[in-house]
Amino acid sequence: MVSIIEQCQVAPPTCAIDKLTLPLTCFDTLWILHNHHIPRILFYKLQNIDKISFIQNIIPTLKHSLSLTLKHYLPLAGNLVCPWNSTGYPELRYVTGDSVSVTFSETDMDFDYLVSYDHIHNAKDFHPFVPKMAEPKDASGVQFTPVLAIQVTLFPNHGISISCISHHVVGDESTIVGFINSWALLNKNKGNDDHDDKFIVPFYDRSVVKDPYGLGDCIWEETKKHKKEMMSDIIVTPPDNNNNNNNNNNNNNMVRGTFTIRRDHIEKLKNLILLTRPSLTHVTSYTVVGGYAWSCLVKSENATEIIDENVMECFGCAVNYRARFDPPLPSSYFGNCIIWYIASRKHVDLVGNEGFRVATESIGEIIYKRNKDKEYVSNGEWLKEVGGASNEGRYLAIAGSPKYDLYEADFGWGKSQKWHFVFFGSGLLMSLGKSKDSNGDLEIGLYLPKTRMNAFATIFSDGLSVL
Repeated sequence: MVSIIEQCQVAPPTCAIDKLTLPLTCFDTLWILHNHHIPRILFYKLQNIDKISFIQNIIPTLKHSLSLTLKHYLPLAGNLVCPWNSTGYPELRYVTGDSVSVTFSETDMDFDYLVSYDHIHNAKDFHPFVPKMAEPKDASGVQFTPVLAIQVTLFPNHGISISCISHHVVGDESTIVGFINSWALLNKNKGNDDHDDKFIVPFYDRSVVKDPYGLGDCIWEETKKHKKEMMSDIIVTPPDNNNNNNNNNNNNNMVRGTFTIRRDHIEKLKNLILLTRPSLTHVTSYTVVGGYAWSCLVKSENATEIIDENVMECFGCAVNYRARFDPPLPSSYFGNCIIWYIASRKHVDLVGNEGFRVATESIGEIIYKRNKDKEYVSNGEWLKEVGGASNEGRYLAIAGSPKYDLYEADFGWGKSQKWHFVFFGSGLLMSLGKSKDSNGDLEIGLYLPKTRMNAFATIFSDGLSVL
């Protein structure tokens, strides 16, 4: 059970500028149509924290540091502005008076259970700690949609969780993790605004993102055509327990699992690939871990139902394209700059004894091929491939990256005990990130029906045990 202590709005300080407007690029605009929110939750262990201390000390400090952080991240306090009934173009807009919805709450749920790596967790156990995004508001055919909400929950004498839910149109993993880490740094430093090198000051110049084929305009026109069917999904909240997902499994049956793959296992997987595929040009931790998890996931479905062996399985490699622009974009660029490379193979190729090798080879080859093809990005072919893979219905999407480490988000309470995405949607989503305890280890997060998760866990651990 979760009870609300305080619900408030946190705005940037009055010294912030009066208005900031950012036009959307093609990388941003696609998220209006494919509306997407993936909440993140961070759990911190504080054994001596009670409700009085939480209210008197934690809440005021978090509000103050958040306000100071928003001074640099103004679009997060603003709105997505969509002029549906005019010739205008959507934008992110902050004006004085805009703010972020923040909820402070308390729960009697078991903190140690929620942060445990030894349990497969019921997916709905995490829903009470995710904030609800405020509803859009309409004014003369122009829609204003908030892009960020935050919830902080006290587990008395155990810890605190911090959850952020953001509209994907405002920024990708690089942007949102930069914001959270910067907020944590200011909170740890008691609001001291004299930044060190760890504070990420966003880069806002959208003119550096070239769109020679006018993809942004095309995406916006397509978005307006599909407005009605899209708007029903604009608000993301925990799903009704009676809804079904794409696999016809009740959401009550969905569970979340976290799996750690150690650095020595990663090295053994690399060696196994290089031994049998010495000419493969792109063998990295990402490709071998992605290939191993993908093959285990496909095999786990075979353990629970009969699948057409000729159906195509697709793996979406999320790529941060900032450094690949000419000239490169700054790593602190605020917004979206993610594209996908799609690896695909027949189901039968991934479930056999060579499944891991086939999966890793497919991922490595598509990354190597697409990295050399800048025209593929400029002309929008990648969007067509992603759309085709998504429509097939057998598409594994990857969230997160080992390059962005939220375990480093220290609000003054040390590293988080655990952090992960919360997934409310349908389809398959796998998260990939750094491990909390060991440099070089990686964590995989999955949401699956319980029977399939059990099958995956067995296949995953058995395969690593024989390396």
